[in-house]
Amino acid sequence: MSFTLHGIPVSRDFAIGRAHLLARAALDVSHYLVDEDHIDEEIERLRRARATVRSELQVLKRDLPRDAPEEMAAFLDVHAMILDDEMLADVPETLIRVRRYNAEWALTTQLEELMRQFDEIEDEYLRARKADIEQVVERILKVLAGAAGIPPVDAAADDEEAPGVIVVAHDIAPADMLQFRDRTFHGFVTDLGGRTSHTAIVARSLDIPAAVGVPSASEVIRQDDWVIIDGDAGIVIVDPSEIILEEYRHRQRERLLHKKRLQRLLRTPTVTLDGVQVGLLANIELAEDAASALAAGAVGVGLFRSEFLFMNSREGLPDENTQFEAYRTAVESMKGLPVTIRTVDIGADKPLDSRVAEFETAPNPALGLRAIRWSLSEPSMFLTQLRALLRASAYGQVKILVPMMAHAREIDQTLELLEQAKRQLDDAGVPYDPTIKIGAMIEIPAAVLMLPMFLRRLDFLSIGTNDLIQYTLAIDRADNAVAHLYDPLHPAVLQLIARTIHESREAGVPISVCGEMAGDPAMTRLLLGMGLREFSMHPSQLLQVKQEILRSDCGRLEQLVRPVLDAYEPDALEAALERLQHD
Repeated sequence: MSFTLHGIPVSRDFAIGRAHLLARAALDVSHYLVDEDHIDEEIERLRRARATVRSELQVLKRDLPRDAPEEMAAFLDVHAMILDDEMLADVPETLIRVRRYNAEWALTTQLEELMRQFDEIEDEYLRARKADIEQVVERILKVLAGAAGIPPVDAAADDEEAPGVIVVAHDIAPADMLQFRDRTFHGFVTDLGGRTSHTAIVARSLDIPAAVGVPSASEVIRQDDWVIIDGDAGIVIVDPSEIILEEYRHRQRERLLHKKRLQRLLRTPTVTLDGVQVGLLANIELAEDAASALAAGAVGVGLFRSEFLFMNSREGLPDENTQFEAYRTAVESMKGLPVTIRTVDIGADKPLDSRVAEFETAPNPALGLRAIRWSLSEPSMFLTQLRALLRASAYGQVKILVPMMAHAREIDQTLELLEQAKRQLDDAGVPYDPTIKIGAMIEIPAAVLMLPMFLRRLDFLSIGTNDLIQYTLAIDRADNAVAHLYDPLHPAVLQLIARTIHESREAGVPISVCGEMAGDPAMTRLLLGMGLREFSMHPSQLLQVKQEILRSDCGRLEQLVRPVLDAYEPDALEAALERLQHD
């Protein structure tokens, strides 16, 4: 029976596919489709892994000490029986053959289904066998991790309209989402989250539809249900009728045609009707994303979120060489265009795996030890990153961007550490750009009120609208309970953005916007009218924003923005914005 769930839209597109309920245990394995020609090989890989585990259990039982408790042998016998049961033998193979899941994905999918079944068992003894099944699966996964996998199907060659997988979960951490980067996964639905939580931002960066803050979605949607995500409206349609399915397939075709038409603008200079040149840069999460930014027509990287390099590291904090190689890859991929790299922005909804408990138990993570505050509390770590950034500057234009600045001493300490890092590289004879530029994110109201101090000390500024809105309106942007209060058009927010742009331009200091507002075509005319001339966004948003810029007259927009900034009452503000968009 069809039903509709309501959440928060985080991407303007549609997705149609089968639901895949994702438990936290499944996040640590690879997820990809196996080419049909390799299905038998993938099944054989799973069988070999099971055979290896069977041999391990036999050896463990054979080598048990004579005085070992009888329960130990019985325990190993139980695991051997579970290993050979059809629930772990036949069903995963069927998933590989029918759905083309890779072995790890098939195994964890079946594990999740078994865990749900065991949770419903009333008998305490039988329910306790749940742990035995998990342990056996863990053994198989460890063996698979050391066995060469079959190459995944070329996702780019897939039919974009073909039904794929809609991931449904209680929540997905930003770092975990980065593994879902191919078209096998057509969309995301989560119980938690807000439009500008970092999870939502990463979902948008994957350029696929998502709905977050959908209450109880992971409980009411069943495995393999047909699901439609309407990214425009933020609704999720479960088990839709054939008529509804066909309607959304038609919308998908129209959206795809629109995207193809936008491609005609790829090489068109970004100049307004009255001759004002505007810079369109890209936001990226990983070094390999730089190539996509260049292909999308970006004239540089305005924000490289270095924290994902830290969050994806399974060996602790990435060392200097690991960071350097990542930064150099991004810089070289941009072929001489500028690359702005933000120092690690950890905390709140982006904790490091090794520090999850510490961040989660903080009284208020959004106001706690995050971003530059954490970096300055770990000077050795920060120096390591600064050296890696400086080393990368020898290979192209690198700019360093520091998040969450609010105090003069934070700027001064950062600049002192940068000089210390330079001296260390000088002593080691390592080349770098001695004129490297350093700037700050403007994302705290206090920073806007202290702009003269920032403008004197730094080379450039970048407005992070997501956090600026959060801290101005006192709203946790990851909390869907207050998500409806998150308003980028609140008069206080508009005043702060306009003031930052105006004062920076007056001082001759470069200013950009790298927050979500920069990539929203509905905000383009507003920001142009405020005087913004440099936007940074996800590569997938560049052409839509470019289209708005090409249709705009900055001189006219600057006149139309004045009534917007003078309006405080909702009706007056709405009327002024309407004139701005359509005059």
